[in-house]
Amino acid sequence: MGTLLTRPPGHRRDVALRPAATAMVWLGEGHPHEMIAVPGVALGDGDVLVAVEMSTICGSDVHTVQGRRAAPTPLVLGHESVGRVIATGDDGAVAVDGTPLRIGDRVVWSVTISCGACDRCLAGLSQKCRTLGKYGHDRVGGHGDLTGAFGSHVQLRAGTAIVRVPEALPAAALAPASCATATAWAAVARSGRSLDGAAVRIHGAGLVGLSAAAIAVDQGAIVEVLDPNPERRALAARFGATALDREPDVVIEASGHAVAQALDGVAVGGTVVLVGSVFPADPVPLDAESIVRRLLTITGVHNYTGSELADAVAFLAGRGRAYPFADAVGEVRQLADLDAALAAASAPGAPLRIGLIPS
Repeated sequence: MGTLLTRPPGHRRDVALRPAATAMVWLGEGHPHEMIAVPGVALGDGDVLVAVEMSTICGSDVHTVQGRRAAPTPLVLGHESVGRVIATGDDGAVAVDGTPLRIGDRVVWSVTISCGACDRCLAGLSQKCRTLGKYGHDRVGGHGDLTGAFGSHVQLRAGTAIVRVPEALPAAALAPASCATATAWAAVARSGRSLDGAAVRIHGAGLVGLSAAAIAVDQGAIVEVLDPNPERRALAARFGATALDREPDVVIEASGHAVAQALDGVAVGGTVVLVGSVFPADPVPLDAESIVRRLLTITGVHNYTGSELADAVAFLAGRGRAYPFADAVGEVRQLADLDAALAAASAPGAPLRIGLIPS
């Protein structure tokens, strides 16, 4: 496959890769992925080049290849990864905690690339930056070929939130941190209240819902997870879920299928956090009078900030070790086997995540 590249403006540092990096390029619905060789990259002053240790397949990747989610092509999909810094631009780069990144650091990174200077970024909404970029979502071209997680390397652009991760944590627990775990952390945080002693109901026992359950339990909540799949409900118990004996103070809708039930089931004065999404989503009628009379708060979560990613990693490295996050990756395949892995991820009874490692 030939790709016409436009070299980005500004000072760049050329880095040759021997052997060449590889990337799996998606050409559109109904087409198999094509592996391309990338013999080198041009790093901007604040860019970071990461060698991928493991990536995982998120539900949005499956939606894209099934044609249920619009995306530009050609495209390198994937946005859940853990890897190791192997090169930086001439200005270097810093982690979310403000310390300089070094060659050899093991890291995870945000799905989003933000400018840090627009009104949304300054208001704490960096995931909705006016000039937002996203790994695994932006077309191959202007920023090189290594723009998604389904490759041997990823070129991280300035404006990416990068978090160091412990060497001792398994890659299977860390790769989903940059999507599922960080999103779950943001969802729990958006409840806007202390969860110590609170009753929390979570709709959906996908990885976001299970992660939110463990986070909420760790913060002192009694958590119930509802899911039509009995195996997923049993798995929820391993993430701290039990049954509620009263109306929930907080409901986190992480399935995309139970918005009406979430609104109907929350207690007076409660909060409903909407985080699940389905492509395409059916409209949900809202009973405005009920919302007003019951003094409900409804909030939405989409992606997360850099500090929320850092908090999610700190949880995984600390009290989160008590929960089976690494077990979410039910199988691991070679990157070259991507099309079969995507098919397996969309099959009934698929594991929460399928891992991919470079060949």
